[in-house]
Amino acid sequence: MWVISNVMVDLMINAFIQIRFLDILDIILVGLLLYFLYTLVKGSTAINIFIGIVAVIIGLKIVTLLHMELLTYILGAFVNVGFIALIIIFQPEIRRFLLSIGTSKFAVGFRRFFSRLGVKYKEVDDTDLDPICEACISMSNEKVGALILLTQENDLQDIIDTGVVIDAVISKPLIENLFFKNSPLHDGAMVITNNKIVAARCILPITQQTRLPGSYGLRHRAGIGVSETHDCIVLVVSEETGSTRIVYDGKVIDVKPAELKAKIKEIQGRKSLK
Repeated sequence: MWVISNVMVDLMINAFIQIRFLDILDIILVGLLLYFLYTLVKGSTAINIFIGIVAVIIGLKIVTLLHMELLTYILGAFVNVGFIALIIIFQPEIRRFLLSIGTSKFAVGFRRFFSRLGVKYKEVDDTDLDPICEACISMSNEKVGALILLTQENDLQDIIDTGVVIDAVISKPLIENLFFKNSPLHDGAMVITNNKIVAARCILPITQQTRLPGSYGLRHRAGIGVSETHDCIVLVVSEETGSTRIVYDGKVIDVKPAELKAKIKEIQGRKSLK
C-alpha cells in the first residue's frame, strides 16, 4: 500500500511539473479568443455554427486522447477541410474581428509609432455636418426615409462601387432631393467622404442579428450590417416614424434630431482618443 501511494504521489508531482507557465498562458489566451469570437457572433444565426464547431473540436480532442483512430481520422479530416468553408461562412464575422483588432488601442499605438517614422495614415476628414444634420431634421419632420454613411478611416470603396457615383458638394437641398421618395436614387444608402457626397443608392450588407426590435426595418438592418463590417458612422431616418438614429459598431443609438450633430462629434471624438 505504501509503495502504491508513493507511486501515485510521484505521478501527481510529475504531472504538475510538466505543466509549464506557457501552457497555462496558452489555455487562458485560447479561452479569451473563444470568448471574443462568441461576442462577435452572439445574437446572429452564426452562433449555432460556432457552437457546433466548438463541439466538433472538443470531440476530436476526446477521441484523440482515447486513441479512437477511426473517429480521430474522420473528425480530423472534417476539421481540416471545414476551415476553408468556415472562412467563407464567417466572412463578415472575420472581417469584424480583424477590424476590431485594427482599431483597438494597441493597434492605434502602433499606428502612432509608425506615424512618427514618417508613415502616413488617412485622417478622419472634417466633414461639414451642418447641412447633413439640417437635412436629417427636415426629413424626420416630413417622415422621409434616409440612410447616410459618414466615412472614418476606411473609404468604403467596396460600398461605393455598388451605387451611383455623385461626387457633389454637400448641401441640404441635394440630400433631400436624393432621398425624395420619387427620386430614382432614393433607395439605398448615401456615402459621404472627404466633405463630398460620393455616391447614392449603394447596397449594404444586412445584419445577421436575430434579436432586434420588430420596429427595425430593412433600412435599420442594413445600417447595422454595414457598421458591423465597416468603419463608418451611419445615420438612419425612419420613414414610418420619422425617428433619427445613429448606428456605430453594430450598436443603435436613439437621438433627437436637434442633438444629432453633437452626438456625431462625440463619436468622432471618442474614436480619435483611442
